[in-house]
Amino acid sequence: MTTKTLPVRGRPRRFDPEQALVTAQHLFHSKGYDGVSVTDLTKALGINPPSFYAAFGSKAQLYAKVLDRYFLVGGVPIEQILSAGLPLAESLAQLLEQAARSYAADPLATGCLVLQGTHSNDAEAREAACGYHRSAQDVIRNSIAEHCPAQADRLADFVCTTMAGLSASARHGQSLERLLATARLAGEALAQVLERDRT
Repeated sequence: MTTKTLPVRGRPRRFDPEQALVTAQHLFHSKGYDGVSVTDLTKALGINPPSFYAAFGSKAQLYAKVLDRYFLVGGVPIEQILSAGLPLAESLAQLLEQAARSYAADPLATGCLVLQGTHSNDAEAREAACGYHRSAQDVIRNSIAEHCPAQADRLADFVCTTMAGLSASARHGQSLERLLATARLAGEALAQVLERDRT
């Protein structure tokens, strides 16, 4: 006589909001906001559309939450680098090098998630990304202004434009070595300008 062991039914796996944000972030970063559909998201998250809308409200609202997370833990730590007490030229050079490393860190999700979002066709998503972009620009400009207020706009524009170029180049497949070379060249240019203005 044989006995059958009945399968033990456990509780269904609970939906993890933090893991959902990680998964959604990777999708948005790799495909761009416009390249990701709600179907893509529900499939990746393992939930149905009603559960998706109940949890996040909309695709754009989920994207805004992803940007919140990216700004805190996934992007370039701008404030941390610029508030470390280093000489301005050194901190700006570190910022550019860290941007290069960050943008090339994941070969399947290159570039800056925020900068990508500023070109979205969806107005709500685009405005969310532009808000973070403006905030980052302000942090850079204000940090420079503490040391050389007369040059703050000019130097901040140069730094932000360089970061945008690094992001775009990473998206186009440029190697980390080449991105770092560009970042270091820009850092040298900043050091020369700051030294010239000081004398």
